[in-house]
Amino acid sequence: MLYQSPRGTKDVFGQEVEIWQKIEIVCRETFARYNFSEIRTPIFEQTELFARSIGTTTDIVNKEMYTFLDRKGRSLTLRPEATAPVVRAAIQNNLITPDTVAKFYYVGPMFRYERPQAGRQRQFHQAGIEFFGSSDPKADVEVINLAVDLFLALGLTGLEVDINSVGCVKCQPGYVAAVKQALQAQEKNLCDDCKERLKLNPLRVLDCKVKECQPYISQVPSAQKSLCPECQVNFEQVKKYLAARGIKFNDNVRLVRGLDYYTRTVFEVVSKQLGAQNAVCGGGRYDNLVINLGGPEVPAVGFAAGLERVVELLKNTAVAGQSAPKLDYYIVAMNTEARAVAFDLMAKYRALGKTAEMDFQDRSFKAQMKAADKSGAKFAVIIGEEEIKEKMLTIKDLHSGNQAREPWPR
Repeated sequence: MLYQSPRGTKDVFGQEVEIWQKIEIVCRETFARYNFSEIRTPIFEQTELFARSIGTTTDIVNKEMYTFLDRKGRSLTLRPEATAPVVRAAIQNNLITPDTVAKFYYVGPMFRYERPQAGRQRQFHQAGIEFFGSSDPKADVEVINLAVDLFLALGLTGLEVDINSVGCVKCQPGYVAAVKQALQAQEKNLCDDCKERLKLNPLRVLDCKVKECQPYISQVPSAQKSLCPECQVNFEQVKKYLAARGIKFNDNVRLVRGLDYYTRTVFEVVSKQLGAQNAVCGGGRYDNLVINLGGPEVPAVGFAAGLERVVELLKNTAVAGQSAPKLDYYIVAMNTEARAVAFDLMAKYRALGKTAEMDFQDRSFKAQMKAADKSGAKFAVIIGEEEIKEKMLTIKDLHSGNQAREPWPR
């Protein structure tokens, strides 16, 4: 039987691995520059954590979570997102208090049972940040600015920032009622998912990407018209600080996020190169999540970037062509004695911080030289009877073809 990877997962190798490595390095460097420290949470959590935080009426909880019972009958779920686990970890380990700021980042796999497509898998990866302890609009802008800086550092262009405010616990219910009233008359024209969302959580309709639903969604009133005075002031300040930072943005009055915990500012970084599912990064403020999960009253804001989509964008850029450094040395041994010498020499090169490889299949000299060329090594190090006798190495530059003699490394 020929085994294959499960649908919605993929093997990553070759040059694509190099793109992944670059992304992860740039993420960590950029997050550290903004004084975020890494946090690592388990791959699975109690199911109730996600049901309570994300919302029982969301598609994620209703349709997309990988949930199972352990041997003692406890319900566990592979994490579909990372904010709730980070909040849980911060509460459990006393990492956040009302009078301090705490800043964390994460990089890792998430799991959702979705229809696989370009840039979207059932096992997917996110890099994200969580900023606890400040309700200042400048914290929102700091997070958005970090997202923009991250994508610039990765060499991406042609991205746009969409922002909106979904209000607070005081004014959001009024907007929910307005959305429901606007869509009820068109319910028969909506997709089946949206018909269900309209009954359970009307704001989720605004997150629908089905083309036939868009004309009706476009008629829904602006969320900003339902904001209370405090939320209106807050959102204007966010836009003011964004403009002061020189960050261009679109005021997207119908932008919502697919998770129930968001309040006030929500945003996405989108690419026109990705089709309908065009967000490469999304986030916003979630001031009530910490207290709702049993922690202190601590405001928070953050974002998550989908790394598969970033990989898709980078594949056709100059970044993709920047291969990782190849071998420094490929050692070619001409006889049995030379193979033993080559094995020791390879270790010496590595101890000196160089990359080195040799033949392990007892191939001919000609076959070894072909392997050296194919490996991408800078130099072929040739060892034969003469080299062993004279304690000298023949070094061939595989790019220019020039050869030179060098003493053995100490």
